[in-house]
Amino acid sequence: MKTRIVRLHGQQDIRIETGEAAVPGHGEVALRMAVGGICGSDLHYYQDGGFGPVRVREPIICGHEASGFVAAHGEGVSFPPLGALVAVNPSQPCGTCAQCAKGQPIHCLDMRFMGSAMRLPHEQGMFRNLLVVPAKQCFAVSEGISAAEAACAEPLAVCLHAVAQAGPLSGAKVLVTGAGPIGLLVMAATRAAGATEIVATDLADAALERAPAMGATSVINVAQDAQALARYEANKGYFDIAFDCSAAAPALRSAFATVKPRGTIVQVGVTGDVTIPLNSLVGKEITWRGSQRFDREFGQAVDLISSRTIDVRPIISHTFPLEQAVQSFEQAGDRTQACKVQIDLGTEASPFGVVA
Repeated sequence: MKTRIVRLHGQQDIRIETGEAAVPGHGEVALRMAVGGICGSDLHYYQDGGFGPVRVREPIICGHEASGFVAAHGEGVSFPPLGALVAVNPSQPCGTCAQCAKGQPIHCLDMRFMGSAMRLPHEQGMFRNLLVVPAKQCFAVSEGISAAEAACAEPLAVCLHAVAQAGPLSGAKVLVTGAGPIGLLVMAATRAAGATEIVATDLADAALERAPAMGATSVINVAQDAQALARYEANKGYFDIAFDCSAAAPALRSAFATVKPRGTIVQVGVTGDVTIPLNSLVGKEITWRGSQRFDREFGQAVDLISSRTIDVRPIISHTFPLEQAVQSFEQAGDRTQACKVQIDLGTEASPFGVVA
């Protein structure tokens, strides 16, 4: 069985190819893939050949944010039902290593994460027409929810995990630096968690224009008004919590300056080594906490999208057909226009017969 594939061969080298589609085995399902979202890591692979120490060392099928329709069951599988629209969890911890045994599968020592170049051989991703995955990785969404919305479950799960690192947020005053897809979804998650004031910052008006729909109570373009955050520095800081989704050094300095004594900064964005305001960290007894990926939050994200308790539609800015994958990556790199760029992976009739 043939499938169309979006494969990255190296920096600025994406090719649309044809490959063999697997047949579902025991515990697996075959999916007609519907929509895939371009993540920041996908974009780094395309633009730079990787990020930090993670480099693309062999051809890799991109994509770890995706949805599809169940086309066939492997042996022993009856759920999700045939025809169901599902969000696919790309995270596959081993379940047996020391970290998994401690209840920390996010830090699995043998993690397999779809579309990731961290391991060699690379873990292949979901930008293709047909995909076979373990049924346990598939989470059905409610009727009336689009495939585009379902494909946002993975980035929302990242943000739910980040928000969980901050502790209770009821009545909190929150700063979110960086209004890309992750920053916007953090805003929505903090609003759902009960934050009453959410200030969003970014360098681009296009990004900030989406922020109110995702929960921001006010926005600041720090490229146009670099001093606008200064008023929040009075009396040792104003915000209870800051989420740094930009990983830009100026944004991080602003977070340390505007968070209250014994406040919390959750680090969501990643970059290389940066200089930090150590005196503020110590002098204000700030908790600076990292956050990566997710675990049970994936199922929570699907539930929140299914009920539209969190409406992800405002972040979706562009959709391209699979054949225009190069254009989709180029568009995703233009922050003056793009937010979440998605690829229509195709919804043609299933070529699979049902496997018992």
